Amino acid sequence: MRRNLNGYLPIDQYGMIGNLHTAALVGMDGSIDFMCWPEFDSPSVFCRLLDKTKGGYFSITPASTSVTSKQQYLPFSNVLSTKFLSEDGVGAVTDFMHRPRPHSRTHRHMMPWVMRTVEVIRGTMDFDLECFPAFDYARAKHKLDIVDAPPHETPQPQPHAADAENSIFQSVFLHWDLADESADGGTCPYIRLDAANGLVPEMGQGVTSRFTLCEGQRLVFILRTTPENATEHMDDPAEVVEDMLEDTLLYWLTWIRSCSYKGRWLENVERSALILKLMTYEPTGAVVAAVTFSLPEAIGEHGRNWDYRFTWVRDSAFTMYAFMRLGLNTEAKSYMSFVGRICSEKNADGGLQIMYTLRGGRDMPELILPHLEGYRSCAPVRIGNGAANHLQLDIYGELLDAVYLYNKFSRPLSYDEWINIRSLVDYVCANYNQPDMGIWEVRGRRQNFTYSKIQCWVAIDRGIRLVEKREFPCRNIDHWRRTRDDIYEEIMEKAWNPRLGFFAQSYETQDTLDAAVLAMPLLFFINATDPRFLKTMRHIMLPPHKGGLTANNLVFRYNAVETDDGLSGEEGTFSLCTFWLAEALSRASKADITLLYKAQVIIDEMIMYGNHVGLFSEEIDKAGKHLGNFPQAFTHIALISAAFNVDRALKQMDK
Repeated sequence: MRRNLNGYLPIDQYGMIGNLHTAALVGMDGSIDFMCWPEFDSPSVFCRLLDKTKGGYFSITPASTSVTSKQQYLPFSNVLSTKFLSEDGVGAVTDFMHRPRPHSRTHRHMMPWVMRTVEVIRGTMDFDLECFPAFDYARAKHKLDIVDAPPHETPQPQPHAADAENSIFQSVFLHWDLADESADGGTCPYIRLDAANGLVPEMGQGVTSRFTLCEGQRLVFILRTTPENATEHMDDPAEVVEDMLEDTLLYWLTWIRSCSYKGRWLENVERSALILKLMTYEPTGAVVAAVTFSLPEAIGEHGRNWDYRFTWVRDSAFTMYAFMRLGLNTEAKSYMSFVGRICSEKNADGGLQIMYTLRGGRDMPELILPHLEGYRSCAPVRIGNGAANHLQLDIYGELLDAVYLYNKFSRPLSYDEWINIRSLVDYVCANYNQPDMGIWEVRGRRQNFTYSKIQCWVAIDRGIRLVEKREFPCRNIDHWRRTRDDIYEEIMEKAWNPRLGFFAQSYETQDTLDAAVLAMPLLFFINATDPRFLKTMRHIMLPPHKGGLTANNLVFRYNAVETDDGLSGEEGTFSLCTFWLAEALSRASKADITLLYKAQVIIDEMIMYGNHVGLFSEEIDKAGKHLGNFPQAFTHIALISAAFNVDRALKQMDK
């Protein structure tokens, strides 16, 4: 399979594997082109996705270019199978990271072991293996040591699969040359590639191999962490991989069986749930916004490239809501523990950061890596995120709404949890009238964004509801009620543009639309049948050349060309906003039943834009291609919410 796009695969031609500590992207050509090691926010080891020459990769692909590739997840799992088909044979590469069963004999293997099995199902096929890591975002040099390997010997599997599996294994050790001052010493472990003999060193940087498999033959490859200079061999690598595969399949099957959704988009909802679980950092319960960094929101040097390997309060709160909607309350409980930790260490002013590291840390300095060219030459490549210190008041509404639902559907809040929540509501009451940077984290000036004000109303409203339902102590309840009502009246007065007939992006930009206001009825701020909201929604549904934000049923978050967001250039449609439109339409269908049909059409079409294994990036461009970091939690959360609520509306209509 030949690469296009000047040496890069399209973003949507990848599947993802992981183990709740880190993840890797596997292309349809059998190449692992992105992996941070050993955790989501560790430096990258493979990063060809951001630099085709320097980034590093681990590919197992047919030697012939006359093959067709297909990729799918094994049923109810995050085990990925890439199949190659040709006239002469059919081969398959199966990729996964181990997830142990409790009490499994492989339970000890919690570090990120990447398992790759190669087999031929029909005929004969030649494969090329290339493994060229590039440590510390391709900044650090490394050593290559090959042990127990006859030089330049290629593996010759026997006619029977068992003989192929028992081929002599050799180990390749790859580690940093710590004399290199650019290396961030100590953050990346030594890694080891266990493989059948025949690996050929290439300039001391990586290894290559060509091998032939016949029908029924199989080889296994294991990329794993190992102590420095360790030389022990596995007794039977094929058996180890088989045991770990069985463990992993049973782990994912057992987990997804807890999903309570039984609606018409079952397969898509379950896949989104599996992806969101895969993006959860098990030690703390935090959820990464995406596993990648610096994938562009627009092709060209527009600067819309960001690092999403952190946990946003906003995204994680929505994730908790999604898990609860699906009956997956263990994950919601895990995230509530994380919320408790960050709430116990608030900022000096009593507020929260908008994002944290996966372990609750606050520091994530934004740096540019000038030595990497970026995906399809879309520089700059950034790590860290300077938005961490932004003031974004919407996060309090999103968090309080999730906490309220957690108390309602999962587990009652404790008194200590209430104390933290009460202090956050007090903070919102004192600060709601400040301008902020908004949900879209603009890099321009602060404004009084309508969506932020709505979420401030939500934060106080949910605090009041908790007091009323749980009889929690609150001496400020009257002040809360007055402030909530003041915010509501202010939005109706200052955000509404009577001349154009829509809720504006901010008090300052009265003539500008923003798709974030589609969330109004979803948050119960306003009924979806309210004339003001209906007018706003219909305005958003107009095409951009008529002043709207919708093209081909895909929704832009705002007009990036006409809006001063501190950046240049255009961007794609925002998948989250498209799902929000579908959900808003379903709620508005009480005024016009045809809107429910429109909502179903939008969901069906959006699912069509998902990639071959049901993954979504942040944005979709005019040609239907994926843009932005991938896969994006926000999009999969919105898919689950829209599917749940639209399906419920359709069932009510059928009664």
